[in-house]
Amino acid sequence: MEQIKTYLMVMLGGTVGVAARMWMSSALGAIFGLAFPIGTLVVNVLGCFLIGVFTGLTGHGGVWQVTPHMQQAITIGALGGYTTFSSFSLQTINLLSTGHFLYATLNVVLSVILCLLACWLGLILAGFANAR
Repeated sequence: MEQIKTYLMVMLGGTVGVAARMWMSSALGAIFGLAFPIGTLVVNVLGCFLIGVFTGLTGHGGVWQVTPHMQQAITIGALGGYTTFSSFSLQTINLLSTGHFLYATLNVVLSVILCLLACWLGLILAGFANAR
């Protein structure tokens, strides 16, 4: 029964994350156009930052205590549904296959560097909050 509860919470979190990803990507695509996948880039960077903050605040020594179910619902479900590295991969391959080598390279380099940096900054921010 516990495993079913975990799966249901992760699925519910995933539903929220997927809806948020769709909204954010669509909104940014409408604003900036679709030549470069800015929506996916922003979603991935923001998602990495949020998972860093949440994990830092709820992990060992964190100021927020959450149940394992809630931890999984947020990290695996909501933030896993929100971040889009599968979309990132497909979009990069599509850029390459259509000859947009600069955009493909920018997408890979910016996504990897900015997402790692955002996650690291999220953990640092959570560390400051935990110290209070």
